[in-house]
Amino acid sequence: MIVERPRDLLVKKVLAHGFLILFLTVIMFPFLMIVSISFREGNFTIGDLIPRDPTLEHWYLAFGLDYTRADGTVVNPPYPVILWMWNSIKLGLMAAVGVLVISTISAYAFSRIRFRGRTGLLDALFIIQMFPTTLALIALYAIFDSMGEVSPSLGIDSHVSVVLVYWSGVVLHIWTLKGYFDGIDTALDKAAAIDGATPWQTFRFVFLPLAVPMMAVVFVLVFIGAINDYPIASVLIRSEDQMTLAVGSRLYLNEFKYLWGDFAAAAILSGLPITVVFLIAQKYLVSGLSDGAVKG
Repeated sequence: MIVERPRDLLVKKVLAHGFLILFLTVIMFPFLMIVSISFREGNFTIGDLIPRDPTLEHWYLAFGLDYTRADGTVVNPPYPVILWMWNSIKLGLMAAVGVLVISTISAYAFSRIRFRGRTGLLDALFIIQMFPTTLALIALYAIFDSMGEVSPSLGIDSHVSVVLVYWSGVVLHIWTLKGYFDGIDTALDKAAAIDGATPWQTFRFVFLPLAVPMMAVVFVLVFIGAINDYPIASVLIRSEDQMTLAVGSRLYLNEFKYLWGDFAAAAILSGLPITVVFLIAQKYLVSGLSDGAVKG
């Protein structure tokens, strides 16, 4: 039996907690700087970490509200931040749900259904996925610009076009979920078939409940990627009312004026939907692991 001396144990605890505090400080410092700038008067990046005369002006403007300064000057919101955030949430949800549905069904088919050319198709999809989408931005712009002449909903400055591009990144998640399905014992398939279940019923009632944890991971990854995306959205979205928060935030920093305080408030708001979705998905992730542990 290993006996740990109290003094050595105390030293280890102090060192471990000290390292964690230092690590959190390094991580949180940039965030605290952004928070400080968002409450600082004016639009300056240089100043005290704790503002001397804190103001809610930048937050009022970020929420689309007029702000009256002490001298009576009324400041109007320069940009529709809430509309941009809604656009980001909408695109993120559409992308995440679409990728999740396509990748889950495809991964199950590749894992459990044997068909001709299955291995070659998987390898081809994997090779295609090696090339980043940004390499095809010019081609994507030309394609959707031409499609817009046929249907405006599939052209430039359309959220549908952006979502279709996001869906094209489904291959990586197909591989992820396929590996998860491959790890499930094939005896479950045989047991379901003996009970009279069709392949769809086996997928719906046996495999989907077991795959909830990995599906939650895929949903969160796709949602975060869509919320934070700038290259694709900046190329395919042109009008101000269609912009996402990541794209619209660039307007705060133009060659004539840098609105750092307003930019900081908008940047903090951009993290709100990600935090909410992550917390919700985390709950489903835990419940999925618990359900999977007791079923069989």
